[in-house]
Amino acid sequence: MSHPHPLDQTLTLTPQSTSATGDAVFGGRILPAYGNMIGPYGGIIAALLLKAILQNDQRKGDPLGITINFAAPLDDSELSITTQLVRNNRSSQHWNVSLSQQGQIAVTASSVFSVQRDSWADQELPLPPVPAADTLKSLPTAGMPAWAANYDMRMIKGWVTLQPDHQSDDSTRTLWVRDNPPRALDFPALLAISDCFFPCIFVRKQQLVPTGTITLTTYFHATPDELAQQGDQFLLASARANRFHNGFSDQTGHIWSATGELLVSTHQLV
Repeated sequence: MSHPHPLDQTLTLTPQSTSATGDAVFGGRILPAYGNMIGPYGGIIAALLLKAILQNDQRKGDPLGITINFAAPLDDSELSITTQLVRNNRSSQHWNVSLSQQGQIAVTASSVFSVQRDSWADQELPLPPVPAADTLKSLPTAGMPAWAANYDMRMIKGWVTLQPDHQSDDSTRTLWVRDNPPRALDFPALLAISDCFFPCIFVRKQQLVPTGTITLTTYFHATPDELAQQGDQFLLASARANRFHNGFSDQTGHIWSATGELLVSTHQLV
């Protein structure tokens, strides 16, 4: 008998209650396999919140964007996610989501969904010229936080050597990445992967320093058809910081499909 994929195991949510207005509460737990330096990997937390909206019976359309604010660290104990449809328009929906653990809110989010339609289209940000994924070796994950083992990462630029005397003047990180073991892509998996970048300060300073994401915004350009066509192929991911200042830094990232479609734009403050 085949075992469920680690991502699907962690994204399993159990309905707990539904109010008269349709607010739905789901229960779940993040597996230790997605642990980070402090608490779970941020990408898996984001994916859980998105999955909760996708499981709400009031949901229509597909995600356009989600903003997630991390108010407190989580652990691997039981958690509760509340989804609230704030506004239901003809072609768009606005959602509020909160994640609670041990009786306190730890993460909040807002998200916009939309029923997509055909329109004029163009892509101004092309897939950059990079070596093919099958020409690169997988990044060894021994000694890294547990979540990294759930991804096959093939680095192109932005290695963390932990040699402070070789600091970089550029925080760009570019890599091919997919779930490990390979898994067909969907919106929660895509959102989880969009947070796969090692902290930009690790690259700049070539040393580990305490760091954590405060807020994360992701925009989905992908269509369901594009996700289906992607299957379990590698994605190209690239991100860089814009400024380090007053104890914070931000980063802008993009993810392309194997065939060059821009699937995600993402921005976070750390």
